[in-house]
Amino acid sequence: MPKPVLMGTLRVLAGLGAAVATGVCLAQSEYDLTQTHGIHPTGITWRLTDETWKLPGGDRVGMVGGNLLFDVNRNFKLGVGSYGALRGNLGGFITLGVAAELHERITPSLRGEAGVFVGGGGGHGANALVGGGLMLRGHAGLSYDLGRYCRVGMGLSHVAFPSGTIRSTQPYLSYEYSFDSVNGHGWGGAPEGIAASDKKLLVRQQEFALVAHAYRIPNGVVQIGGAPQHPNMQLIGAEWSSYLDERWFLKLAADGAMGGQSSGYMQILAGGGYRWPIARGTAVKLHAALGPAGGGGVETGGGLLVSAGLALQQNISRRNALEVTVEKISAPGHSFNATSLSLKLSHQFGLPAANGFASWGELSRFDPQHLRVRFPSQTYFKGSSNWRTGSTKNTVGNLGVQLDYFIPGPSSSANFFLTGQGLAAFSDGAGAYMTGQLGAGAQWPLAARWFVEGEGLLGAAGGGGLAMGSGLVAQGNASVGYRLSKSLSLMATAGYMKALRGDFAATVLGMSLAYQFTAFAEK
Repeated sequence: MPKPVLMGTLRVLAGLGAAVATGVCLAQSEYDLTQTHGIHPTGITWRLTDETWKLPGGDRVGMVGGNLLFDVNRNFKLGVGSYGALRGNLGGFITLGVAAELHERITPSLRGEAGVFVGGGGGHGANALVGGGLMLRGHAGLSYDLGRYCRVGMGLSHVAFPSGTIRSTQPYLSYEYSFDSVNGHGWGGAPEGIAASDKKLLVRQQEFALVAHAYRIPNGVVQIGGAPQHPNMQLIGAEWSSYLDERWFLKLAADGAMGGQSSGYMQILAGGGYRWPIARGTAVKLHAALGPAGGGGVETGGGLLVSAGLALQQNISRRNALEVTVEKISAPGHSFNATSLSLKLSHQFGLPAANGFASWGELSRFDPQHLRVRFPSQTYFKGSSNWRTGSTKNTVGNLGVQLDYFIPGPSSSANFFLTGQGLAAFSDGAGAYMTGQLGAGAQWPLAARWFVEGEGLLGAAGGGGLAMGSGLVAQGNASVGYRLSKSLSLMATAGYMKALRGDFAATVLGMSLAYQFTAFAEK
C-alpha cells in the first residue's frame, strides 16, 4: 500500500478507533453491573441541522445534515451522519461519515455541546472543491429542551476539505428528537431461570425494507448541460419506517442508481405517512418525503427532491410483507421529475420502548438480536486498465459504515449474517464517489479471540471518475478479526469489486473497527 494512502487510512482509523474505544470502555462497566438484573436503555437522538457554506469565488450552498447519535454516557454521543446540498447549485453533493459529540447541561433546559464529523463524499463535478473527498466538520453551540418531543439549538460550525478548497465557518440551526432503546453491549441475553414479569413494556413497531425502483422519466427532462435525460432509471436501496402509533409512521430511505445511464445518482429522503389496514394482512399506505438528491448528470438544481406516493402492502408471513408503490418524484423548480414503480420486501418487528431500567422479566416477550456496526476504511487498487479516468495508477481510499445482523439459528461452527454498507471516497482525487451495497456473509471462530469471515455484496456505486457503467456493482470480501473485548473487534479485509456493466475492477484492502451489541425484538 502506498505510504500516503497507508498513513491517511491509519489517521482516519485512529480517530474513529479512539472515539469508539473510549465510548465502549465508558459504557462497559454499567452493563456489567446490571446484566444479572436487566438493562438500562440507551438514549438515541435523531438530529437535523441546516447551514450555508461559503464556497471559493463567493458562491454559497445550503446544506442539511442528518445524524443518528447514541448515548455512550451522560456526556458523550457517538454515531453516523450525512450532509447533503438542498440550496444553491450543487445538487447531488452528499457526504457520509462518523460523528461524535460532548455536551454538558448549563440549566435543566439549556445545554452546551461541541462535536466533530469525519466523512467523505462530494458530487456535482465539484472535484476541485473537495479534492479526494475527505470532509472534517466541527461545531459548538447551545440547545434548548422544549419538552418531550424536541430540542432546538444554534451555534457555529467550521467545515474543511483538507485536499480541496472548501473552508467555511457559519452559523447553524438544529432540531433533534430523542428516545430510548433497550440495547446491551456485546452479545448475550437473559440469564437462565428468569421468570416473566407481569409488567409489560410498550412496543414500538418498525419496518425495514429492501427496495427496487423503476423510474419512468418524461420527454423534455434534460441533464445538467442540456442533453436529454435517459427515459429510464433503475435504483436499489433500503428504507426504515418507525411507527409513532398503530398507523402514523416516520421513514428514512437511501437509494442509488444501478441502471439508466445515470451512474452516481443518489437520493436520501426523509418523511412520513399513514398506514390504513383494509383486510387482515393487507394495508394501503400514503407517504411523502423530501431530501438531497443528484449526481450522474441528473438536473436537480440545488439538490432538493420531493416525493409522494401510494402503496399496497400485503403480508406474506407474520413478520414479512411485499409492497408495491407508485409515486411521483420531482426537483421543484428544476427539470428532473419521474414516475416511480417500486417493489419492497419488508421485515416487520417490534422494539421495546422503555423509559428506565428494563428487567429481564420484562424482556421475556422479546428475543435477543445480535448486531454489529463496522467503521471500515477500504482502499481500491487498480484491477483493470480503464477502471477510472485521470490517473489510473492512483488508489482510491474510502470510509463509511457497515451494519450486520446475525441470523438466529441452531448453534453451529458458522454464524451467518445479513449486511449493508455505505462508503464514500476520501482520497486520491475521487471525491464524489459513493457506494451502497447489501449482502450476506458468514463468520467462523478460529480460537478464543480470533475469527474469519466471508461476505458477498451487490449494490450501486458511481461518481469520482470511477468507470461504473450503469452503476451496478458486486463485491466479495474475506476478513480475519481479533476480539479486543466482548463488544469491540479489529478486522483486516481483502476483497475484489467489479462493475457488472462497466470497466471498473479493483482489488480491495481494508481495516475496520467493529462494535457488537444486542438489541431485542418482539417474539
